[in-house]
Amino acid sequence: MDTYLLTLWRSVPSGNIKQKELAEVLHLSAKQTTRYIQKWSAEGWLTFTSGLGRGNSSALLWLKNVEAIFEEQVTKIIIEEPVEFSSKYLELDWSPDSKQRLLNTFRSKFGYLQTTNDKLVIPKRYPFLTMHPLEAADVSSASMVANIFNRLVAVDEQGTVLPELAHSWDVTSSKLRLYVKKDIRFHDGSILTAEDIVICLNKLSNHPQFQDLWAPIQHINTPAPLVIDIHFPDGCSYCLHMLGTMNASIYKESNDSLLGTGCFYVQDDHDSKTSLAAFKDYFGERPLVDHVEFVQVPEDFEIIYRSTTQIKDQPTFQVESDSGFGVVIMNSFRNSAIQRKEIRDYIHYVIAKHRHSISQDDARALPNHQGFLIGQSQTYTFQEVKRPEFSTPLVLKIVNYTQKTTMWLKEILEKEGIPIELRQVSFADNLYDDLENQSIDLFIHGEIFEMNQNFSFFQLLKNGYSPLAAILKNEPTLSRYLADYAHTPFKDWTTLNLKVERALLDDSLMIPLYYAKRQIPFSADLMNINIKHFGYIDFSKVWVRPTIE
Repeated sequence: MDTYLLTLWRSVPSGNIKQKELAEVLHLSAKQTTRYIQKWSAEGWLTFTSGLGRGNSSALLWLKNVEAIFEEQVTKIIIEEPVEFSSKYLELDWSPDSKQRLLNTFRSKFGYLQTTNDKLVIPKRYPFLTMHPLEAADVSSASMVANIFNRLVAVDEQGTVLPELAHSWDVTSSKLRLYVKKDIRFHDGSILTAEDIVICLNKLSNHPQFQDLWAPIQHINTPAPLVIDIHFPDGCSYCLHMLGTMNASIYKESNDSLLGTGCFYVQDDHDSKTSLAAFKDYFGERPLVDHVEFVQVPEDFEIIYRSTTQIKDQPTFQVESDSGFGVVIMNSFRNSAIQRKEIRDYIHYVIAKHRHSISQDDARALPNHQGFLIGQSQTYTFQEVKRPEFSTPLVLKIVNYTQKTTMWLKEILEKEGIPIELRQVSFADNLYDDLENQSIDLFIHGEIFEMNQNFSFFQLLKNGYSPLAAILKNEPTLSRYLADYAHTPFKDWTTLNLKVERALLDDSLMIPLYYAKRQIPFSADLMNINIKHFGYIDFSKVWVRPTIE
């Protein structure tokens, strides 16, 4: 299917036009344009009569309705071919009417398929960046890790530690001993051993992004089959909770592949489609679906989880999911004006002054006039600050997922006399490129807490992937507070967290901006929708109510 031909049909009607203008429309050279025109003329799509003399207009006459023919072909492809094959055609330059009709047909392929092998098909706008536990720094990747791998323990919202791969444990002031369940299988059928766990945890503790978090841990060994000892002579109050994070998932590397023990395994993974299949030898409760497929769709595709066994326009219901919160972070370590506290305080004052208006630009963003700890932070006020002098613009980072709120921030800062230079950063570079992030003065950061709020806030401060980690290393007061966590009983962390929060606000290093919620629509026959990790549904529990005649 010729994308250039469709573009030309959409852009140029029959009539007089210069060949140079055709080349500009198609973004091709003059020679390439000539070859395409000759090809299309030979295929009977159009006739083209060249103008006589330099600069004279030529005449184009369309013989066929290109878009109607292409739409018919793509509709047939969508109906007959797998969605991962047909989705690419939705990216062509369609008219709004054709695009909507094709989207409606495409959407009918999504949902829960009632066959002997149940399949839940879910639209996704972007490929997953990674499925490696040590590299999962975004919520989409972490949600996949949650389904493919297991942790030694699980931690609920209240901070209670629950068994997962380990069934029991003993804790002293200097050592944690865990007892692992028997006969747990990796996805290749091999049995999980204590040695596998020690290898995995050692890789985690030595990883550059997690070395600071794991600094209290001095040694990990296995004194007996299915027994793990973790030693921390100087104390580590959070060791058990740390083992429940997604990055602490247990895996095994085999033949350049990554094996987990989770309720789903990866059956297929490429840019257009990622397929998970239920692991029938899973040590816990088997998923209620056999397959989950994530299929790439255009950005403007409406994300609805549907059952294709149901009639068109089936009713849907909304499930509210937590999309976390947004903050403005300032790189105080950078050798620029942002090092000056009076600059940061003035930005803080401007944000506090205008924060109430953020919902006007992003309806999902609810102004946050308190702090970073829901139910614990108190509403605070920030006194008026006199505008300091600015000799150069401040560099403001913009990433695709914060585009609306970043443009709102730029507008209010410039309105209050703060010169701004925007710098576009890709989503992947935002997560992994430390050098790129160190060239930025300030930015909006979106955060979704993984589990218990007290521990998740600590992770935000210490995790190497967190944009705060590099800042806090250069802040002596906050560095001292961070050292207190390892020796503070977990039950007392709320007080410590509030003290850190106050220091961040007082130094204008991290400014609360908004809370975010999203509404996810599901077709009415999908049952047992539960929100679990990072605001994503628990795929293992979903089932479809069958239609019984």
